[in-house]
Amino acid sequence: MNKYLHINLSTGSIEKKDFDPALARDFIGGSGLAARLLYDLIDQNTDPLGPENPLLFMTGPLVGTAMPAAGRCTISARSPLTGFWGESNTGGFIGPELRFAGYDGMLITGRSDKPCWISVINGEAIIHDAAQLWGQDTYQTQESIRQILDEPKARITCIGEAGERLVKMAAVINDHGRAAGRTGMGAVMGSKNIKAIAFRGTGKIPLSDPEAFIKSVSEILETIKDDISNQALRLAGTAGYVDMALMFGDMPIHYYQQGEWDEASNLSGVLLAENYLTRNTACYNCPIVCGRETKTTKYRVDSVHGPEYETLASFGSLAMIDDLEGIIYAGHLCNVYGLDTISTGSTIALVCDLFEKGILTKKDTGGLEIRFGDVEMTHKLIKLTALREGFGDLLAEGSAALAAHFGVPDLSATVRNLEIPMHDSRAFSGIAPIYALSPRGACHLQGDMYFVDTGQGAPVELDIHPGERFENSEEKGRTAARAQAWRSVYNALIVCHFMNPGASQLLAGLNAATGWDYSLEELMLAGKRIFTLKRILNAKLGSTKADDRLPDFILKGFPTGGTLGFEPDLKPLLAGAYKEHGWDAINGLPTPATIEKYGLAFTKPDLT
Repeated sequence: MNKYLHINLSTGSIEKKDFDPALARDFIGGSGLAARLLYDLIDQNTDPLGPENPLLFMTGPLVGTAMPAAGRCTISARSPLTGFWGESNTGGFIGPELRFAGYDGMLITGRSDKPCWISVINGEAIIHDAAQLWGQDTYQTQESIRQILDEPKARITCIGEAGERLVKMAAVINDHGRAAGRTGMGAVMGSKNIKAIAFRGTGKIPLSDPEAFIKSVSEILETIKDDISNQALRLAGTAGYVDMALMFGDMPIHYYQQGEWDEASNLSGVLLAENYLTRNTACYNCPIVCGRETKTTKYRVDSVHGPEYETLASFGSLAMIDDLEGIIYAGHLCNVYGLDTISTGSTIALVCDLFEKGILTKKDTGGLEIRFGDVEMTHKLIKLTALREGFGDLLAEGSAALAAHFGVPDLSATVRNLEIPMHDSRAFSGIAPIYALSPRGACHLQGDMYFVDTGQGAPVELDIHPGERFENSEEKGRTAARAQAWRSVYNALIVCHFMNPGASQLLAGLNAATGWDYSLEELMLAGKRIFTLKRILNAKLGSTKADDRLPDFILKGFPTGGTLGFEPDLKPLLAGAYKEHGWDAINGLPTPATIEKYGLAFTKPDLT
């Protein structure tokens, strides 16, 4: 659409701004272009919860087109949870609807002096009073705004009570229970007094070469139609990975400290589908249809979005809970309050671990007896966290802050202060450098090496080959770095990571849509440019090479289970990744030659 909105809540001004075409080409869109646009607006003095922290909603050049699974939106700011680069990615329909309303993105600065919500309808943006919405849960908020607008097809993204109370793991929720969960973007919205944003439009996405684009889309649809992994996702959703994850030792158990647990098989996606699934759901124009809508009779909820694999693991095996209905309800509570299930589940599991070790007692928890395996206690802690009540006020700061508060910072399963997702680097060594170098903190979506090494979605034409999952080598680190660059392209386009037709086919669609003339080599260069820019931005925010690490207990092998005693060795893995990215082995920053090659000369003042 070639333009974005800039809304200054402090002044109430609303401006339409054009994109610099050169920046758009170099950084593509999504979190790539977001990082470039925010680079000059944030530094180490930016308060993540202050009015000076810009909040950016960004789509990509394929969003809202006929390209399958291109219905996503990125939300970015300085993270209140980590203090570093914050980005979160959500599916559903808000990304396409933002473009249909006339814009590729929306930059929000300042702070409203009272609760507000924003509507963007066919090019017109209006700031509304949200006094009557403040305190509503995320589902109520979405329905209330549709009624106020009399627009049943409006797409709403909003915060719940967790975001209102500035819980640092607060999510932004859209389209029933889709979530931009990671890095606390819901808290940033809350700090600006924004309850919700509604999008509705009837515009069309312009294409440079419609005929070539449709040809590309047709070929991609044929490819993914026969993809076995996509068929599995359609049948059981991401929860279908549970059994495979347990086989590989990839699903973390007992707060990452146990190799196997027989009861984890009770969390199977097959059991979830057989006993609790009500229907499959899909994001915009997605043929994979991996979304789940479930129900729980025990907790009297007829419609729950999910749970996805990450939620099953974070509230399940990580906390030694095998009660599927209890986990479904835990995920539902997170959706209602607006919480990230990964960070929330991991923080609660950390509490269980600290209590079990005697580091934390009932005196610290306000009299609560906390232990692994107690799903009802989990529900109570979710509510306390979301509302910042009692002991929950400390949990609301996240795992890193919790562990530091009790003098045991090395016991939190975090990287750059972000909770580690539900994939274990002892099962796939390539995950270790992915986590250690991820710019937003530990993140499996910055380079999903468990996909690569199981032969799913590995673009061999980009020299990303499936390999031995137990391998501590520089070459494995280089492969992980190439996977990071490729997924940086995905997060810029923005397309779903489950849609893997092949790099050349995706490239053809991008060039046909935009009129650009990218080659595969240039596209990978763009991925490295984006990834390295986020690296420099984090350095600007205070991160150093010393942060390129995993907690020691995450790297210790197990005598039993699917990891077969393997221990990742970060030293050679990181050495290979630094070489592939073009970063100095001493300080972990891009070399002068890399800065020139990637076209990042504007960052030089921050590197001196």
